[in-house]
Amino acid sequence: MPRYEYRDLEPSREAKEVYTRWIEYLDDEFTRHKKPSLRNELVRDNLHNLLLGRPHGGRLNFTLDTELPFNVLQLSLDPGNVTLEPEYYGDIDAPRYACIKPLIWFWHMFDHSPVAFNHWLGFRFRAMLGKHIFKSIGNNVKIFHGVEFSYGYNLTIEDDCVIHKYVMLDDRGEIIIKKGTSISDYAAVYSHAHDPVDSMVVENRSTVIGPRARLTYHSAVMAGVRVGEDAILGAMGVATREIGDHVIAGGVPAKQIKTKDEATLFEDRSDVPAPDRIARPQCE
Repeated sequence: MPRYEYRDLEPSREAKEVYTRWIEYLDDEFTRHKKPSLRNELVRDNLHNLLLGRPHGGRLNFTLDTELPFNVLQLSLDPGNVTLEPEYYGDIDAPRYACIKPLIWFWHMFDHSPVAFNHWLGFRFRAMLGKHIFKSIGNNVKIFHGVEFSYGYNLTIEDDCVIHKYVMLDDRGEIIIKKGTSISDYAAVYSHAHDPVDSMVVENRSTVIGPRARLTYHSAVMAGVRVGEDAILGAMGVATREIGDHVIAGGVPAKQIKTKDEATLFEDRSDVPAPDRIARPQCE
């Protein structure tokens, strides 16, 4: 069977220059300004331009009921006017979270903007924000749209990881995603567990994935579980205990199916010629 590498794509030269300048500008501003109030203003101003197509400014008209929905929208572009789910948790490090909350709101709003599916831009935008939000983020990390996390400051993502769309990374405890790991669409990784009798009793645990592990579609790794090097968790599988190195596991709860050495995904048909490609019209 053929092996397909990811293609290397780029936007037009003009677009690439504009995208890069915007990301570098934001990176520099977030590096220089740590105060939540200053970051709130920066995020608010950029969201006004990104979502409304105009700079922030002017007085809101609160007297007309017909203006209220638009007022709600404009006010909600300021991170200082919103509350996020992790802020309600009792174990949050509130001062630490306050510094990164504007950037998390920026992440969410970007992912709900018209440009969220521009992957070349999105990969670089989220990696830039991750540098200021996460405990650590490595090089060549690709994060698709719709990825969510809890605190952010307990999350480590090493080099060459790919986090696909709508993944949930619950770093209420700690999550370490090691080099070369891939997490597929709608998968979830958890790092806290509730007492079965009193749900307000929470135990935070460290969850470690990889290196070079694969969590496939809709799978889940529960708090404190290690998924080993080069291991695979099959689609819809739920890992409640450690998955060893080079193991393929699946099911609920996940159990070892075979090892990588035992796996033969495709019959060796290297001697069979590839079928002729179907001729298709070319773009003019």
